Amino acid sequence: MNNNKKAFIFDLDGVIVDTAKYHFLAWQKIAQSLNINFTHEDNELLKGVSRVRSLDIILGLGNVQASQEDKDKWLIQKNEDYLSYLVDMDESEILPGVAKILKLLKDKNQGIALGSASKNARPILEKTGILSYFDVIVDGNDVTNAKPDPEVFLKAAQLLNIDPKNSIVFEDSVAGIQAANIGEMVSVGIGEETILHEADYIFKDFTQIETSFIEKLIN
Repeated sequence: MNNNKKAFIFDLDGVIVDTAKYHFLAWQKIAQSLNINFTHEDNELLKGVSRVRSLDIILGLGNVQASQEDKDKWLIQKNEDYLSYLVDMDESEILPGVAKILKLLKDKNQGIALGSASKNARPILEKTGILSYFDVIVDGNDVTNAKPDPEVFLKAAQLLNIDPKNSIVFEDSVAGIQAANIGEMVSVGIGEETILHEADYIFKDFTQIETSFIEKLIN
């Protein structure tokens, strides 16, 4: 284990890029086809939740019963719609302040990993031009347990060969913060304090993170 190097592990959606809006549009399209009213407020229920569970929540909102065959069809359609929105992604989709922090960590020779439930993590990082910053990528293709299970983060630390206790996780969901805490990692919440109050540190976004804070985490 490398003890003088820390593992900085980033969630993807809502932390590095905001693909949540594309998930919302794709789910809304499915909901509309079933005459279900699906709002931004309803969309909050899907944060950090698997695709299969998300569909069940939406069907529940409209009291719609469906066969497994129909569900499978809608899940494929949702992903195809979502991917069609990603085609036009570029570096302008990176959330403010993120690139500066990634560059700082790279310059300081720290371990940088992605820990995300997304199965589209690699193409998103490629399209936004930041794939080269990441030493390790652990995404929905590599893990079986969803957050708050810490599997995705523990695997990232393991692949970096860094002790989980020397790992720092950046997350925007409650389940993600809980996963980091269960894994005995430092949790940094990106978003609202009222929602992410279980995190060790909370910032509205990356523009509020000072260089001195990152250096404190490293040392």
